Amino acid sequence: MTKLTLEERLNKGAQHYQEWRAANWADPEFRAIYEEEAEKSELWLQLVEARQSLGLTQAQMAERLGISQAQVSRLEKRGYDAYTLSSLRKYVAALGEGYELIVKIRTPDPSK
Repeated sequence: MTKLTLEERLNKGAQHYQEWRAANWADPEFRAIYEEEAEKSELWLQLVEARQSLGLTQAQMAERLGISQAQVSRLEKRGYDAYTLSSLRKYVAALGEGYELIVKIRTPDPSK
C-alpha cells in the first residue's frame, strides 16, 4: 500500500468533494434545499462578511454609519436578534453600491 502525501490526500479529498457536489447539484430538489438553507445563513455573519469583503474594520463601519464601534459590534454579534429594518437598511447602504437588503416572506406551499 502506497502512503499518500498530505498534498495528495488533500487533492483527492477536494476531487471527491467536487464530484459529490456536481452530482448533487444536478438534482433540482437538492439544489432547492441547498439554496433555501444558504439564504438562511445567519444575518450577523452576512453583515460581517460584507464589511470584511470591503476591507473595513468595525471602527470604519461605525464612522460610515455615524454610530459607535460598540454598536457595530452589537449588530454583528452572533445571536443578536433586535435588528430593526431601519438599522439594516442603514448598514447595507453604508456598505455602498452593489449591496442590497432583501427581505422575503415565504408563503406556505398549499400542496403540503
